[in-house]
Amino acid sequence: MVTGIPQSVSNLLFTYSAINWMKKDTAHKISKPSRGFPVEKWMTEILSKVKSGELSLSEAVEELGVLPYEDIGHAKLDHHRSLRTGFPEVIFGQGKTIKQLVSIADRMAAHSEKVLITRTDEAAFKAVKRNLPDAIFNADARAIIINRSKKMTLSPGITILTGGTADIPVAEEAAITAELMGNKVERIFDVGVAGIHRLFNHLEQIRSSRVLVVVAGMDGVLPAVVGGLVTCPVIAVPTSVGYGASFKGIAPLLTMLNSCAPGVAVVNIDGGFNAGYMAGLINKC
Repeated sequence: MVTGIPQSVSNLLFTYSAINWMKKDTAHKISKPSRGFPVEKWMTEILSKVKSGELSLSEAVEELGVLPYEDIGHAKLDHHRSLRTGFPEVIFGQGKTIKQLVSIADRMAAHSEKVLITRTDEAAFKAVKRNLPDAIFNADARAIIINRSKKMTLSPGITILTGGTADIPVAEEAAITAELMGNKVERIFDVGVAGIHRLFNHLEQIRSSRVLVVVAGMDGVLPAVVGGLVTCPVIAVPTSVGYGASFKGIAPLLTMLNSCAPGVAVVNIDGGFNAGYMAGLINKC
């Protein structure tokens, strides 16, 4: 059963989706919900119209055809993902043209109250904002964000730490991801092991957290140190910050993977989004 949707409606929804999976080549030509219209509400209204006789079964099938995905040529947009996982598909901006980002963002915003584009820049943001005026740009995180959820209660419990100031872009990517998922995020920056006393000044906040994201480059030791001080999970994020022998993040990655402190899990190099998403899931459990 999909959360918030009766079992009968859920079954009908997935039946329609299965039928339209075979019609994916025409999915982008059918009618779409208006911009910012929540997918769950849209589907419920369509199915209610079927029940009342306002909409025929074939018309409803066509309306729901975008649920598996919407093919817009250069991308296949997974509008169904928020139903399966609780969070919409995130757009990875790096490597995409501005034109591609604009079209993808426009279609994602038509189906979801939340849109996140990571690894992008201000030029792309200005182009996206022309069609989506409520978009904002977080320069530190290098991310474009749309959040139309007006009544979102943030769950406290996540703290993000960095070893140095240069790690902040990756940390901010983690922070804005977790925040968009409905979490309150505390930030503690520049508390690396070269000045370990700076970390100890924040022990009360660190130990009161339900999950920690620890971002560090150079030697990558900070997550292991933190892991030895707390009872909550520590998500370690190696960054590509450092001199030659750091090998663009390989050195801190190996350090974190070999941590002798229990409770430390490691994501990919510069994987702020991955860490923020995982922290968000843990904090919601």
